[in-house]
Amino acid sequence: MNVFDRYAPFIKDFIYSNEWHSLRAVQIAAAEAIFATDENLLLCASTASGKTEAAFFPILTDLYENPPCSVGALYIGPLKALINDQFYRLADLCREADIPVWHWHGDVSQAHKNKLLKNPSGILQITPESLEALLMRKHSHINKLFCDLRYIVIDEVHAILRGDRGGQTICLIERLSKLAGVNPRRIGLSATLGEPQKMGEFLSAGTGRNTLIPQLQVQKVRWRISMEHFFVQGEQAGEATNSESALQLLSEPTDHAPDHADPGFAYVFEHTRDRKCLVFVNSREECEAVTTTLRNYCELNHEADRFLIHHGNLSASYRETAEAVMKDDGQLQTTVTTATLELGIDIGRLERAFQIDAPFTVSSFLQRLGRTGRRDLPPEMWFVIREDLAEARAMLPETVPWKLLQGIALIQLYLEERWVEPPKLDRLPFSLLYHQTMSTLASCGEMTAAQLASRVLPLQAFQRITQGDYKVLLRHLLNINHIQRTDEGGLIVGLAGERQINSFKFYAVFQENEEYTVRCGSQELGTLVMPPPPGEKIAIAGHVWLVEEVDHKRRLVYCEQVRGNVPAYFGECPGAVHTKVLERMRMVLAEEKAYPYIMKNAAARLQQARQTAVYAGVVSQPLINLGGDMWCLFPWLGSFAFLAMERFLKIKCAEQLGLKCLDASRPYFIQFKMKADPQTFFRVLKEEATKEFDPLDLVYEKEVPLFEKYDEFLPAELVRKGFAYGILDIEGMKTRIRSW
Repeated sequence: MNVFDRYAPFIKDFIYSNEWHSLRAVQIAAAEAIFATDENLLLCASTASGKTEAAFFPILTDLYENPPCSVGALYIGPLKALINDQFYRLADLCREADIPVWHWHGDVSQAHKNKLLKNPSGILQITPESLEALLMRKHSHINKLFCDLRYIVIDEVHAILRGDRGGQTICLIERLSKLAGVNPRRIGLSATLGEPQKMGEFLSAGTGRNTLIPQLQVQKVRWRISMEHFFVQGEQAGEATNSESALQLLSEPTDHAPDHADPGFAYVFEHTRDRKCLVFVNSREECEAVTTTLRNYCELNHEADRFLIHHGNLSASYRETAEAVMKDDGQLQTTVTTATLELGIDIGRLERAFQIDAPFTVSSFLQRLGRTGRRDLPPEMWFVIREDLAEARAMLPETVPWKLLQGIALIQLYLEERWVEPPKLDRLPFSLLYHQTMSTLASCGEMTAAQLASRVLPLQAFQRITQGDYKVLLRHLLNINHIQRTDEGGLIVGLAGERQINSFKFYAVFQENEEYTVRCGSQELGTLVMPPPPGEKIAIAGHVWLVEEVDHKRRLVYCEQVRGNVPAYFGECPGAVHTKVLERMRMVLAEEKAYPYIMKNAAARLQQARQTAVYAGVVSQPLINLGGDMWCLFPWLGSFAFLAMERFLKIKCAEQLGLKCLDASRPYFIQFKMKADPQTFFRVLKEEATKEFDPLDLVYEKEVPLFEKYDEFLPAELVRKGFAYGILDIEGMKTRIRSW
């Protein structure tokens, strides 16, 4: 097929005006799949490869040649920022063709939304949470809005279809399709997807279609990566060695660094000067702390503030200001951010990204690296690994530079194997089941239990949930008044349930903390958790503020800006690490390989760690004696297999082995006191692991492990079952024990 000739005239004009000399492979493959077949499509291609245009050029051609009588294409994106970015990109492309482009999320004006409701047409861009709200609050409009819906494009599909949010997205697509009487084609886009065949099957479930996954030639990796290590205080590892690195110059001290500076942050401060960069961190608390520190460095050096901040708890105005500045090639500023700028937003000509410590996944590393390297520049990332010197001099487990090993492992796994974490699609999503039950009942009104079950249980996300489990849930919801029975025997939302569904927070299925809105005068700064009393200081938006008043009833915090430095708190932000990453971390310790991106301090610190590990036997045996009856187990297991191992030791093995004082540093090591010898330890573990046991045995007596957002509204037996059968990786744990 001559793809270019098949495109609509306005798309050809767009290609000419942008001086494209040829179409990319992903664009040709997508066009052939969309034009020539009726199948679903999963496009896996590197960041900035043109996936969005690849999907939308043929879709827009179809909408142009055969205008739909409703919204013709639905674009689902994981972030408001990505929606906004794609909105402006598509609007410019579609203006001449008179194809409307709408966007719908919490920051979009009601006037814009009302125009769509009156004249449904073109393309609608939306987040899963806003689609949930649309189905619940505009139920009667769904048929008119989507009766001629032909395509659903899921951008950054690896990010959306993860955990309960992925299940929610598929549920919403299924519910919408049934209400509107349509079966739109599903098109997933991703730059970082492990085992795409599994994702393709999940994407197509219930559609009666297959998912085409074009096999695109993998381009040779051209990266510019460095990794440096810093002790927060004291002599650096590289100062006590003569080892050299091709990139050593980058870690030399400079005249610009403030006195008594944290060397890692001073390093970032110096090497972002006169450049446009991103600094990625792994939590919102760290984002605030890093931004505040870097801004303090500007003040100490009598420089203008050149640091911006971007995370999910900031107000829309702060986020959008940072996005606008980053898109302006004339402004050389640096944004400190969490995962909110990890995904697909085009933020212009970025010179480099920094990563404070290691991310949790290969996928996240690739996404963050991919923010740079556009417009013919190679992607560039500088890892900055920070470690407390006191920890390096503590007992053996703490002497291992875990974040340094993790960063190396993530890079090597992709370089050596092109490996990315596969999707986990075998959970028991009882929390999501509660959410979709309440949402369906709220949108549809009174239903019998059988009618409700017939709407909810067939949804693809709930294939592993039995009718018996659902009956248990409905009885419980009746008991806690989240649903109630009418005189006619039907079910409606109860008074306690009304309080949940009437909150805007209900639309999201990911975990959120109770948040307070922070204001300074009329300016909204963002949100935080657990505000301190008046007179105390808080950190938000990269500045420090004095709390003047806390209105607990309205959940408002009033403050004024002051100087200083205090920690921020938005709630915990844990990350799950895959077993394959831990196994590669062990290899990093065991092998003598030198990595070309490792710099002076990092190379010296790694050499220290390898020598210690070999001397202590860490790389050759999993159980190490720390002295006396104190032992340490290094299982090299991912987060959920590690969690299973921890519980297995306590519940199944502790009595036989005389285990006490078990203390886990997840997912790296477990310390404990033990009376038995190593031979007995491994014999008991293998004997217990070969016995058949119910996964529920690894849930502590009377424990109700609240793991997901709506677990608190579930009966205890379902929470325990979902945790034991859907969270704990017992098979992964058993496999490791069998290998010992």
